[in-house]
Amino acid sequence: MSARPGGRWIVTRTFGHRPPPGELAGSLAGIGLATRLGAVVSPAVARDAVRALPTQGAGMIMVTPVGPSEVDVVRDAAAGRRCPVFVLTADPAVSLALAPHVDAVLSDGAALIQLTSPAIADALASLADDTKVVLATPAALLEAGPGWFQRVTEAATSTDPAPGISEVGRDLRRWPAWWWGLLVGIGMIGAGLGAAAITLGPVLLWYDRNFLGLDRDRLHGVNHHLVHFLQHDRITMAATMVAIGILYTGLAVGGIRRGWPWARNAYLASGLIGFPTLLYFLGTGFLEPLHTAVAVALFPMFLIATRRSPARPQWTIMPEGPERQQRRALTGQLLMIITGLGLFAGGAVVSVVGLTHVFVPSDLVFLGTTSEELRAANPRLLPFIAHDRAGFGGALMAAAVAIMGLSAWGWRRGEAWIWWSLALAAIAGFIPPVLVHSHAGYTDFWHLAPVYIGIFLTALALLLARPYLCAGRSAWPRHGAGQSRRQGGGGVR
Repeated sequence: MSARPGGRWIVTRTFGHRPPPGELAGSLAGIGLATRLGAVVSPAVARDAVRALPTQGAGMIMVTPVGPSEVDVVRDAAAGRRCPVFVLTADPAVSLALAPHVDAVLSDGAALIQLTSPAIADALASLADDTKVVLATPAALLEAGPGWFQRVTEAATSTDPAPGISEVGRDLRRWPAWWWGLLVGIGMIGAGLGAAAITLGPVLLWYDRNFLGLDRDRLHGVNHHLVHFLQHDRITMAATMVAIGILYTGLAVGGIRRGWPWARNAYLASGLIGFPTLLYFLGTGFLEPLHTAVAVALFPMFLIATRRSPARPQWTIMPEGPERQQRRALTGQLLMIITGLGLFAGGAVVSVVGLTHVFVPSDLVFLGTTSEELRAANPRLLPFIAHDRAGFGGALMAAAVAIMGLSAWGWRRGEAWIWWSLALAAIAGFIPPVLVHSHAGYTDFWHLAPVYIGIFLTALALLLARPYLCAGRSAWPRHGAGQSRRQGGGGVR
């Protein structure tokens, strides 16, 4: 991807990478380095390393050993490079042939430290000597799994304490972004619970009755399954709203508050999909006042919460722990990303169906009628139902993007808030729809199969990842990153 036009920008932006701190900058053989953290590779994989690893956070690539027969391979690998490329060789002929094509050719590795272990504490201890360049070997990168450069960069970033309440006061202009993000999350939870209460109570509010020209009893008279059908649609929508609120609360408190750039990006991406779905009314013909009021009230807070990247890192970093635990967590991470992709695809399908056909075949089987018969009974009935269906699809896509952002970018040992955000959102998002389908008697297996699959994948993913994400921090020091490196500690703040 990074070799394609625009691919580098996509990788660095969508994977939540953070620029290296200034204290990691340095030089090698007179060549400036944005970070003294790089990789050492053989000529056989140099081309891929030069294109891929800089987007992951590598500040330079060292190629060694290089013989006369590999000069052309290294020269081609270095062409179009986006970070400095060096060659380490004692062969004068190789040095002479490659000097015009790489940034520098070294005859000795005195300034280099090669890491065969992916331990973050080892990398930090080596980087403490600002005259050295630290290179990860392929073996270390394979053992570390995805994101090693980024994790070391995060651990090396100095952090500051969060501002106290007294520093902020009541001046809204000084409220931190995460407070506004938290308010949006709480607002979404409250709106979802309110929608559920309405659905389990009167079902129709005054504006619903005015639009349809029907009350609940007359709606039941049109089709004796219709009230239950509306309840099943609206409870599912309400549950998704609560799930989104939980995810936004987690991203605000656990992510944006602690300065994680990826948390703001996940929040922003989700909201930019969710809020515009209000415009679905242009396709359905029904504008719900309560939905509109919630969106209008929360959208300015959302903009304030996401208007800029967090500027003050406050995170803590833990060592990766046992390899077995990490690999199980990576499997869980993959399953959560797959779940998020599935939810997004499902939301897109529901949105399209809601804006076009309104019903899927199993809906009409449950209702025991056809779209034409419902339209003949009340011309406004289909647009009314379409609003609920399309709105649910948009909310599902917004939730899916938040889930994928948390899973793809936030998977770090000891970040228990990620586990709890996903677990609580799953409970809120999956359980009520299953219960309301059962209550309504709408139990078609294939209709509910995506929900069952989502429950299974999420439960398995969280089970595999729990020891990793919820690892305790009590034994780790709480001093700053710079202090930790000087003392050689493994726990970094």
